[in-house]
Amino acid sequence: QVQVAESGGGSVQVGGSLRLSCVDSGRAFIQRAMGWFRQAPGKEREFVAAISRSGDTTYYSDSVKGRFTISRDYPHNTAYLQMNSLKPEDTAVYYCAAVVRDSRGWQNAGTNWGQGTQVTVSS
Repeated sequence: QVQVAESGGGSVQVGGSLRLSCVDSGRAFIQRAMGWFRQAPGKEREFVAAISRSGDTTYYSDSVKGRFTISRDYPHNTAYLQMNSLKPEDTAVYYCAAVVRDSRGWQNAGTNWGQGTQVTVSS
């Protein structure tokens, strides 16, 4: 079971940067692809980015491609999301999870959702 805790959110102005962290305490991190999702007020949770189990391949939603970078650090069981050139529409609670891709796209692969970390971008 993947147990995660997200951190690193905050309030920034348009064009700013943040780096989110996701620590997996369930010791299943190394066996899974990992991903980030976000949920804005009044909207459904949506996929943001994923990184393969090996760390060799990354995937991004069109809305963040070129601005966000996902990475992972195996010794520390941590995944990161570097967010640059932030926009007001990036405002959301960000969550991480072990992921799997199916016909619907990237899905949570059984992680208990953490509390997430709030990102607020103001103009």
